[in-house]
Amino acid sequence: MSGVERTNDEPPVGFLLYEVIRSLWPLHRMVVRAVERELIGTGMTAGQHAVIDELRRGGPRTVPQLARLLGLDRQPVQRLVNDATALGLAESAPNPEHRRSHLIRLTPKGEATISSIQEAEEAELRRRLADLSADDVKTALKVLRRLGEEFKELAQDAPPHPTDRGADTP
Repeated sequence: MSGVERTNDEPPVGFLLYEVIRSLWPLHRMVVRAVERELIGTGMTAGQHAVIDELRRGGPRTVPQLARLLGLDRQPVQRLVNDATALGLAESAPNPEHRRSHLIRLTPKGEATISSIQEAEEAELRRRLADLSADDVKTALKVLRRLGEEFKELAQDAPPHPTDRGADTP
């Protein structure tokens, strides 16, 4: 037995981990739908939001870098970048480290747009989830990141799922 005692009322950790995993797919779909609802009138999709968010968070990136960070194939990310560029939210810039692989960066319009959207999203999250403490959220992040690490390793050798090709949402 491990160093943690468990009462008969508590479900085993393995069962709880499966419950977390079972919750992720419907949660992902609901988040995408909610983001898409908030983006009405902006011309952006949830996938473009994810790309623009990553550029805001991490600065200019190449399309392959964005694809790796978002866990998507390069081709759908290239389409998302092309669409964000057409909306004037992102632009291509020379990459000093690689002549043929351009950096994608936010435009001033892109920065202003994602800042405004995220301020509204954050206010809504704080309002709706006011009962969660910072420690609750830190614990959730710890568990989700740990699951992500393990599943990334498990998925490395797996062939891509046919429905993953061309997906517009991360």
